[in-house]
Amino acid sequence: MEHWDEIRTSYYVVREGTVSGAADALGVHHATVIRHIDALEARLGVKLFQRHARGYTPTEAGADLARVAQTTDDQFSQLGGRLKGQGENVTGELVVTALPTFAERITPILAQFQRDHPDVRVRFLTDARVFRLEYGEAHVALRAGAAPEEPDNVAQPYVSLDMGLFASTDYIAQFGIPTLETLDQHRFVGFADIRSRAPFMQWLEAHVPQSAIWFRASDDRSMAAAVRGGVGLGFLPVCDAGDLNEVMERQPEWVAKTWLVTHVDLHRSAKVQAALAAFKGAAQGWCSCEDGVNLP
Repeated sequence: MEHWDEIRTSYYVVREGTVSGAADALGVHHATVIRHIDALEARLGVKLFQRHARGYTPTEAGADLARVAQTTDDQFSQLGGRLKGQGENVTGELVVTALPTFAERITPILAQFQRDHPDVRVRFLTDARVFRLEYGEAHVALRAGAAPEEPDNVAQPYVSLDMGLFASTDYIAQFGIPTLETLDQHRFVGFADIRSRAPFMQWLEAHVPQSAIWFRASDDRSMAAAVRGGVGLGFLPVCDAGDLNEVMERQPEWVAKTWLVTHVDLHRSAKVQAALAAFKGAAQGWCSCEDGVNLP
């Protein structure tokens, strides 16, 4: 049912009498309750609640919606009772999202996951954009950067990748080795999106003038190919650098932290828990700490 989460949230506010009561009953953050009500009112073009110091009082429209929602919620509860037990099986579709740079590491994990759970169909989405778990766009998201702060999501620390500044031998032969004082005299490879949340890219934007960034790409693999091709200096995970030359001492703020993110409503389901266990187990074999991967 379209927009059922928002309708159900509004019903629970009527039933419980307060936003905080509805949030407790639904197991979500109170900000989510308010967001759902505001979105539903905007979509319907009608006020469902009167806001006042004592809380939210349903309007006539809000009361009508609550009566219909109560019937629907009861029907869903009855259906859930009939289906009880099916959710304990690891079956159905598993949707996982990650940055393109993690594709080569994640794909073998998902392949093994399917061998262990042959009734699961996998959809693996690699994109720089942040998928909205609260809208059901994915079951598990592997994200990098600062800790996710969405109130309805569960974020668990995953691995931390040591990042280094690298150059090809051809680049060094032509331009030499950089120092902090000569960064503006070198050529760099950066992200197309200057608003990148990656800490090493934020450092680059802060310490290197725009005129020194000669090549920008929208994904990590293209950036790495540019560095290997001698286009400029660029950041790569230490354990992926291969025969490239590390040209500067690593800075603590370059470390790329990653997170396994799930939505609170699905976090404890058998399928999601099995997927999280698979990710955590596989990370042990990615690289040793000496190679630039540190486990939480």
